[in-house]
Amino acid sequence: SGFNSIGHMDTMSRGRHQIGHYKEGEEFIQNVFHVLSQIFTGKEKSNLAVCWLQYEISKVIQCLQAKKKKKLKAQGRKSKKLAKNFLKAPDNRNSLSLWKLYAYLEWLLGNTDDARKVFDTALCTAGTGGLKSAQLCSLSLLYAQLEVELLDSIEGAVMSRAVHILTKLTENGPYVPYSGQVLPVNVLKARKTYEHALQDYLSKTPVSDQDQVNYTDQLVSLVGCYALFQYLTVGIDAAVLIYTQASEKLEVSGSQKCENTGENFGVLNFPTALEAITLLHTSLLRFHMKISVYPLNPLREALTEALKRYPSSQSLWRSYIHIQRKSHSASKARRFFDTVTRSTNSLEPWLFAIQAEQMRKKLTEKVQRADVGEIHCTIPETGLTNRIVALFEHAVQSENGTHCPLLWRMYLNFMV
Repeated sequence: SGFNSIGHMDTMSRGRHQIGHYKEGEEFIQNVFHVLSQIFTGKEKSNLAVCWLQYEISKVIQCLQAKKKKKLKAQGRKSKKLAKNFLKAPDNRNSLSLWKLYAYLEWLLGNTDDARKVFDTALCTAGTGGLKSAQLCSLSLLYAQLEVELLDSIEGAVMSRAVHILTKLTENGPYVPYSGQVLPVNVLKARKTYEHALQDYLSKTPVSDQDQVNYTDQLVSLVGCYALFQYLTVGIDAAVLIYTQASEKLEVSGSQKCENTGENFGVLNFPTALEAITLLHTSLLRFHMKISVYPLNPLREALTEALKRYPSSQSLWRSYIHIQRKSHSASKARRFFDTVTRSTNSLEPWLFAIQAEQMRKKLTEKVQRADVGEIHCTIPETGLTNRIVALFEHAVQSENGTHCPLLWRMYLNFMV
């Protein structure tokens, strides 16, 4: 119909309703997937199936966030049917990436026991690659992370299912499902294995481009597994130490490569590895703060450092805004946004700066309103409004902002 937006416009809300997926947009995307799946074969077809399933999972997450139970049920049925059809195809039976997504889907839908069965099946059939198999590491990492999120506290976590998964990964033998206990001697052996594996990985340099891609994926999963293992068996400081070591080593490698080749190496890989490791680091700190008492500063510092380096990382900005909402003083965050927007061309810092101010405005108005329904505050909050308008003005004058439909729509929406 010409003017209908395709896909998402998550940032906009109409009254109380969040705008989700439009019918026409949804049909268009489904058609693209159907047409492509008839054209592709082999590896490409498997990769397409992974993308398609990730897209379905994003819709399930959207239903979960919007707390729409009916829609979630229907969406869950559709997504599960699609995942099962993919796994029935002979090419995909051994695809760990698809098994991983299917298990994750079951977990999101609240079927924890079914998800565990799928994870266990996938790990049993995956063979004995251990820490050398990137996909196996990635699968074990997701399984362990989901299990850790169920823990109420870190005490006694050494005996948890997550530790069992991460210990089994180092043993290079066939996987055995969790029986309720983890032997201390296995934990000690696993720690040694992780330590050696990480040292080996950080000291070797990949040769070809394809090697690099595999190397990066493998390194990120390995660091994630080792740090999570240390977190559960020793504590948060031990886990943070692993992340810092890996990040420092990668920074050095990246800068050496640039000097040696005289070109901007790492557009392909080291930054992505560093960014992924930083994300794991900040997520773990956020989780730890949720289940125990821990200062906010380490997390804030890690995020500000990372955002100076990756100003267009949406996940990092989301975390940053999330922790800034807890603090009553906006000036620190404003100064930081200002510094980042001056030093980069990417649009994300502007969009998130605007979102942060809009959240603040919403909060102020909520506090100022009386308890008798929607009576608008007697003292209008003009300071924040002017600040948001100024941010919009600056953003649309930037080179990328001028051509960003989302930014203009947000501006119009705000002015209305």
